[in-house]
Amino acid sequence: MLKPRPSIVNLGPYHSPIVSRSGLSLDLNESMAGCSPRVLARLRLLSAADLSLYPEREIGERQIANFLGIAPEQVLVTNGMDEALSLLFTAYLDPGDELLFADPTFVMYPMLGEALAANVVRVRSGEDLVLPVSDLLAHISPHTRVIAIANPNNPTGLAATRADLLKIAEAAPDAAVLVDEAYFEFGGESLITDLARHPNLFVARTFSKAYGLAGLRLGVLTGAAAQIDYLRRLSLPFNVNSVVLACLEEALADQPFVREHAAQIKQGREQLTQLFAELRLRFWPSQTNFVLVRIGPLAKAFMESMRRRGILVRDSSANPGCEGCVRVTVGTPSQMEGALRAIREAIAETRR
Repeated sequence: MLKPRPSIVNLGPYHSPIVSRSGLSLDLNESMAGCSPRVLARLRLLSAADLSLYPEREIGERQIANFLGIAPEQVLVTNGMDEALSLLFTAYLDPGDELLFADPTFVMYPMLGEALAANVVRVRSGEDLVLPVSDLLAHISPHTRVIAIANPNNPTGLAATRADLLKIAEAAPDAAVLVDEAYFEFGGESLITDLARHPNLFVARTFSKAYGLAGLRLGVLTGAAAQIDYLRRLSLPFNVNSVVLACLEEALADQPFVREHAAQIKQGREQLTQLFAELRLRFWPSQTNFVLVRIGPLAKAFMESMRRRGILVRDSSANPGCEGCVRVTVGTPSQMEGALRAIREAIAETRR
């Protein structure tokens, strides 16, 4: 009987987090503001020929490299950040090698590590859920081949300092150190300027969040040119679609749109934290487009109450250290007015 590798047989299936598209989805960290009008205008100009030809990702890599101030050889565009993670983990992890990360964090890290039969080493964060830098450093071993850090982190929203991240990269010169900057535009420090001095460092970005292009799937992996060359050999030749590449120049050019969106997110974030403080709920200071809040044993009742009010929020209880926690994406200013009212009402209802 035909069977795949044991690590695949034993891997739990990935279930889409999309529960419903009815109502307001504040559960998936998507951009509620949509994409730049300049991107929409470019989409409307696409012709049949644009869709019938294979994409030229090298053009997009040159555009992104110019925007980031690095060489095109240091940039690999991918089909969303998920593909970037898959390529990096596949390139550097042999069965039995160690994948090191701190919990709680992005669910795809352990899933990819387990699929590759790596030894998944989880370091638990403390009650404050900040990155446990000392514990991570203590767990680096000769078998550590990949260290994955989301900064700012998902689902906590917390950001580590550049100095701490570089300390980890310097302590593990024989490991690929990935800093996942999916939420960089909303806060935190970038390590892209440090790539030249740390040949084992990789920095990933996405156009799904601040740019509002989650549906078009565009990720970016940056690193030392020699290391990106290895990943380019593994990457499929036409992995990024021509539609998103056609829109990329306009997306990058409309930085006023990105800055305005980020400013609105920060304002909505502050509104959420003020409400949670008023309601005497534990929350974590976020540098992302969402806020993690601890509702406690009534978390599921709260989410159901929100759903009846037409708003979806994300259950984060399965993440280590996040028992009873809910993650709430920041909406547009007009959406936040109703969301804040719904949260207040749902908390009152569940407490009764």
